[in-house]
Amino acid sequence: MRIFKHPILGPLPPATRVRIIVDGRSIEAFEDEPVAVAMMAAGIHVCRLTEKRREPRGIFCARGQCTDCIMTVDGRPNVRTCVTPVKEGMRVETGGGAGSDPGSPCSAQSSP
Repeated sequence: MRIFKHPILGPLPPATRVRIIVDGRSIEAFEDEPVAVAMMAAGIHVCRLTEKRREPRGIFCARGQCTDCIMTVDGRPNVRTCVTPVKEGMRVETGGGAGSDPGSPCSAQSSP
């Protein structure tokens, strides 16, 4: 779900629609919106699992201060996706703990 008309911030400005790949799944996004926001709009709420207890994490602070939204973006691990702008064709991998975990059970999970 995406908010197109915010009661305080007003309407969402026009933006170019692009496609990004999240764990092999193509999703629609708006260019320059944060990666984690595009994922949430597509129903993907889990960015990673914690390293020790394998607990799901998603957007928490939404301003790049914590590490709950870190994922691998275009091959770069530990990217804070709540402040990383979407670009056409971007490849995003959810993960387990810090860095990339290709066998992660959180791959492209949607929340209930």
